[in-house]
Amino acid sequence: MNIILFGPPGAGKGTQADIISETMSIPTLSTGAMLREAMKAGTPMGLAAKSAIEAGSLVSDEVVIGIVKDRIAQDDCKNGFILDGFPRTIPQAEALDAMGTKIDVVLDIEVPDEAIVERMSGRRLCSACGASYHVKFNPSEDGETCDKCGAPLTLRKDDKPEVVEHRLGVYHAETEPLIGYYKNKNLLVTVDGQKSPAEVTALVKKALGI
Repeated sequence: MNIILFGPPGAGKGTQADIISETMSIPTLSTGAMLREAMKAGTPMGLAAKSAIEAGSLVSDEVVIGIVKDRIAQDDCKNGFILDGFPRTIPQAEALDAMGTKIDVVLDIEVPDEAIVERMSGRRLCSACGASYHVKFNPSEDGETCDKCGAPLTLRKDDKPEVVEHRLGVYHAETEPLIGYYKNKNLLVTVDGQKSPAEVTALVKKALGI
C-alpha cells in the first residue's frame, strides 16, 4: 500500500508513520531523510541537492522530485511506502502523478492551530540530559528544572509561539491546498488528531484496514 501522510507541524505524524511502518513492514520516506541519503550516496540528484544547500539555496522541486523518484524505485518500496513531507505543493503532487506512482490512500491528521500552538510552545527540554516535558500535559515537579538531573528546562527556538504560528501559516498556504486535490481524487481520509495518541492510532489503523 502506498500512503501519503498529511497534517500540520506538531500533529504527531512521525509517531503514526512509525506505527504504520512497523505494522505493515513498509518504509517511511521523509523528505529530509531522502535528501540526506541521496547526498551521502552521491547520486546525481543528491549532488545537485548538496550544491544547493552549500550555496545557501532551497533545493528545487526538480531535484526533490528526482530524489523521491529514485527512492521509491528501490526494492524496499515494492510492497508499499509512506510519504511524509512530500508532496508539499500542488506541482509536486502533479509530478508524483506524472511518475505513474499509484497512491492508495492519503491520511490527513487534523489538529486546530490553537491546539498545535499549545502542544508545541508548551514543550520543554532538559538542557543537560535531554528529558522531555510539557508545561500542561507532562510538567516537571517544579516546572523549571528536570526531575531526573536538576538542570534547567529550555524552550527550543522552533517551539516559540511566533515560530510555530509562522510554520502553520506556511503549511496552510502551501500544503493545505493538497487536501482538496486528493479529496477530488477520492483518496483522502481525515483523522481527528486531537484525541489521545492511542485513539489516533486506532483511527489510523481503521482507515488503513490494518
